[in-house]
Amino acid sequence: MNHRTTRRRLLTGCAIALTAGLALTGCNDDKDDNGDKGTKSSEASADAATKPELKVSGAYVPVPAMDDMAGGFFTLTNKGAADKLVSASSPLAGSVTLHATKGSTMKEQKSFAVPANGRLVFARGGNHIMLEKLKHKPKQGDKVEVTLRFEKSAPITVEMPVKEATYNPKPHSGDPKKHAEHDQHAMADGSTADGSKAGSSMADGSKADQHASHSSHASHSSH
Repeated sequence: MNHRTTRRRLLTGCAIALTAGLALTGCNDDKDDNGDKGTKSSEASADAATKPELKVSGAYVPVPAMDDMAGGFFTLTNKGAADKLVSASSPLAGSVTLHATKGSTMKEQKSFAVPANGRLVFARGGNHIMLEKLKHKPKQGDKVEVTLRFEKSAPITVEMPVKEATYNPKPHSGDPKKHAEHDQHAMADGSTADGSKAGSSMADGSKADQHASHSSHASHSSH
């Protein structure tokens, strides 16, 4: 009897220990799963914080003054990390170049910085793109396809409506502080986005259009 009782107690103890061990293992597994989920969530948040989130709005092309060249304007809004606009192209043009206006002088740019959680504005009297060697002169009501390429983000293709030659939309309203920060950032990158100059200097047409008529345009590539 004593022998059988002792054996029964040992088997019972082993069963209890085994059950407790499985319960502990289950708890540990749950903690590991929760930990993995937390890590993945953190990684996803960090990944989102390092990616730009770009959107193009207000794009248009004024009816050009010349048959072979036109200017383009738009606003690029970024709700993510900083990026850089590095080039543009269009099926309508042999080439598309990026330009900034400094005072009364236009200068070709290799790129434009797109500030984090900010905007890059291409407006009359300031930054603009030049569509050169046009295959045909666009008329009012047409749409011009332009693809913008960036350092980090995927290319963005936008249909830019052709507006009357004097079209000059009002600047977007927003936080003045953010606009000031953007202007400082743009100037540091060698470009100007002075919306206040646009209304007075562009009443009779875009400086980008006038750019088409000056004979020294070909020398921009050497800058």
